[in-house]
Amino acid sequence: MIAHSEWKGNGFFEGQSESGHTIDFDAQPSHHSGPGPMEAVLMGLCGCASVDVVSILEKKRQPLVGLKVTATATQAETAPRVFTHIKLTFAVSGELSRQAVADAVALAQKHCPVSRMLSKVAQIESEIVFEDREAEQ
Repeated sequence: MIAHSEWKGNGFFEGQSESGHTIDFDAQPSHHSGPGPMEAVLMGLCGCASVDVVSILEKKRQPLVGLKVTATATQAETAPRVFTHIKLTFAVSGELSRQAVADAVALAQKHCPVSRMLSKVAQIESEIVFEDREAEQ
């Protein structure tokens, strides 16, 4: 896997993946032109966890209707301001088994490579929110 980032001036960088996709990074505190690199890391964590949860629930034949994963992170006070704590909130909808969702979230955190890497420096916790109704037991 190969990626690169090119400085475009004024705190603006363009990242490109080997597959040809681009993401604009804005290193200015306001982040008007794109996410900062650390925000992009959190977005990657949410994406990775989402892919795994959906895949696991599909294999369990759970009728998932919606999934939104939110990451709330705390960074170290001093450089290099790594994440020290990350809370992942999995908001799910559909007539889902609570146990199936809990198992899927736990497995996703084990199998998602972004989560595995970040867990080396940050405590990662998760919560599940059932959006549309009380889930089955």
